[in-house]
Amino acid sequence: MKKLILFIAFISTSIVIFGQREVIDKVIANVGSEIVLLSEVEEQHALALAQQGTLPEGTRCIILENLLGQKLLVNQARLDSIEVTEIEVEAQLSARIEQILAYMNGDESQFEAYYGQTIAEVKEAFRLDLENQLLSERMRGTIMSGVNVTPAEVKEFFSLIPQDSLPYFDSEVEIGEIVIKPEVNDAEKEKARTELEEIRKRIVEGGEDFAELAQKNSDDFGSGRIGGDLGWTKRGKFVPEFEAEAYKLDPNEVSEVFASEFGFHIVELLERRGNTIHTRHILIKPEITDEDLSLTKAKLDTVRYLLETDSITFSYAVKKYGNKDVQSFNNDGRLTNPQSGNTFFSISELDPDVYFTIDTMTVMEYSNPFPYKTPQGETMFRIVQLQSRTMPHVANLRTDYSKIQEATINAKKSNYINEWLQERVESTYILIDEMYNGCPDISKWTKDKGIRP
Repeated sequence: MKKLILFIAFISTSIVIFGQREVIDKVIANVGSEIVLLSEVEEQHALALAQQGTLPEGTRCIILENLLGQKLLVNQARLDSIEVTEIEVEAQLSARIEQILAYMNGDESQFEAYYGQTIAEVKEAFRLDLENQLLSERMRGTIMSGVNVTPAEVKEFFSLIPQDSLPYFDSEVEIGEIVIKPEVNDAEKEKARTELEEIRKRIVEGGEDFAELAQKNSDDFGSGRIGGDLGWTKRGKFVPEFEAEAYKLDPNEVSEVFASEFGFHIVELLERRGNTIHTRHILIKPEITDEDLSLTKAKLDTVRYLLETDSITFSYAVKKYGNKDVQSFNNDGRLTNPQSGNTFFSISELDPDVYFTIDTMTVMEYSNPFPYKTPQGETMFRIVQLQSRTMPHVANLRTDYSKIQEATINAKKSNYINEWLQERVESTYILIDEMYNGCPDISKWTKDKGIRP
């Protein structure tokens, strides 16, 4: 069970079926052309029990209803010819496996010892479950794509909340940023290019193994540990410079050294199927020196001076000097909260370096430049502006309209999907095993249909 919990924590909180089942499996429900297995219910129940310690009576009934809803969405998605491509599923599986391997410091042998299966076997065991999850999510999104609310609906929703039940919001802030990526100096670029030229020579002229050299030398951790293998991909997955080289190669041909925003590459084309290619590569990243970092900080110092003297606006500075690849660039430098989707952050939601930077700042003040690490491990520099700050308060429409609007939309979507599900229940073949006929709400799924003996 410990294995199951760890796997799910890194793979997906919404997929809970994996690997070795401890129950004798059987079909316990049919929803159109989809089935629900006993193991699906039991494994979700076991996971919840392991996480929470105790569970209320009737938890299995709730789990079954959730699975019936998911299967109904998947069944309708197939009827409506909604598709999830093999490439999408493979990309999602690979990303989740990468998360686990990162937790295990890239040790594949530890992965296999822990789960008792190879990476390929785990992927295959999980492939159909993930495909169904993606289908149900796509179907749900299609159903609710047109759901919106008017200001009148927001006000009505808020008016129905009892005064003593109104939420209390902590202090929140809005933050703008200007991010600059340090530029590598020419000497380090040439050093990285020369290193990769030598590696290519060892492969092309010396006959050394591409995969072994990728494992030892590539700065792309994800692919490097598996010999630089990037799998099967279609156009649009990689940066233009990479695809321009990869698509002009013949099978088993190794490209010349070329540059992209990530560094210097060589790529080998392994196979081609129409517009889909199977490649592997080696990446060498030039090193950022202390001098490069100092120059970047000095540049941001100059930008900050221009802002404080009103020589330029914040929006102009973002577009003129900011890094276009960060999320805030296309929002006039304003950070978006990934949890809520709006621009407000509670103190607990801020990165520590940002929190300690703005803690003593006044609204509209600019910070000094400071470095930070991206999720990919790159060092960037930024200055931040404290654009607004609210004090702790009880929810109200004037200051919290966007949050109340979001709650109104969520409530409307919940009602909408429940109504949609009930309509589809009435027109879909559904049969449920009699072992669940004691579930209090199961009748809404079996009305005029019956229970499997």
